[in-house]
Amino acid sequence: MGDDFSVNGFLLVDKPEGLTSHQVVARVKRSLGIRRVGHGGTLDPMATGLLVVGVGRATRLLGHIADKTKQYTACIRLGQATTTDDAEGELTGAPVDATVLQPEQVHAAMAGYVGAIQQVPSSVSAIKVNGRRAYDLVRCGETVELKSREVTVTAFDLLSRTDDSPWADLWVLVDCSSGTYVRALARDLGKDLGVGGHLTALRRTRIGQMSVENAVSLDDIGPDSVIPMGEMAHHIAPSIHVDETQVRDIAVGRPINVEITTGMASIFYGAQMLALYEPDPHDPGRAVPIAVFIDPTDRSLQTARHEKTGKLG
Repeated sequence: MGDDFSVNGFLLVDKPEGLTSHQVVARVKRSLGIRRVGHGGTLDPMATGLLVVGVGRATRLLGHIADKTKQYTACIRLGQATTTDDAEGELTGAPVDATVLQPEQVHAAMAGYVGAIQQVPSSVSAIKVNGRRAYDLVRCGETVELKSREVTVTAFDLLSRTDDSPWADLWVLVDCSSGTYVRALARDLGKDLGVGGHLTALRRTRIGQMSVENAVSLDDIGPDSVIPMGEMAHHIAPSIHVDETQVRDIAVGRPINVEITTGMASIFYGAQMLALYEPDPHDPGRAVPIAVFIDPTDRSLQTARHEKTGKLG
């Protein structure tokens, strides 16, 4: 197993239930024989669906993918809360018959969570408290109180409802900003309705414009499953093509004379993605590097010179 950067790119993985995101990364390392692998956007063991995995140099781009909007389908069980806000925790309090809730009550309560809201993450989330994960502190018996944060929910739609007293199971679709906890939505919805609530199923179906429909299973992972960085670049930022006179400046991380009208841009020479750049705050006609993925001796640039398809600007 090595890190010779012979494989650089992304995998869209359909994570199965029962595995942590780190266990998925370990499986990818073994399947590809590569040490430098990471994931963008944690999924709990109970959750399934889209997990973006970076390989080689692409791991440096994972932070820019993780902050994209997300879409989930989920099942919220109304009638009782749990210690973890999901089915993996212990039930708390006595069950309350949620089947008596009228449809208009449920719809009105759900509507209150659409838009910019203040949300307190679950105490067993991966948020760090004094350098340690909140869930690790809880497992050690410590009480964790996390601060509320603003998140945005653009859709919280009821897909179907099944009543089996005392439970009312709501299958929902959630479109939300990065950092939104669907478990917390389940907890807060149940609290608002006076019956308690927790999550029993969660599936991530989309990150930005990347869909789980294009994901592969863990059993099907191989070198051919890796999507080149250049093909994924449009999911991260708009593309700008440069000429070969700027390639060496980019390779050593220098600013370049190019105007970026968005927050950042993927810089290409021919078909090869070279770097991520952002506008120079002191000169709108120049750009400065965020991350560079080549070096001056990269032989693949020789090939790129013969495949050049873009131009400056």
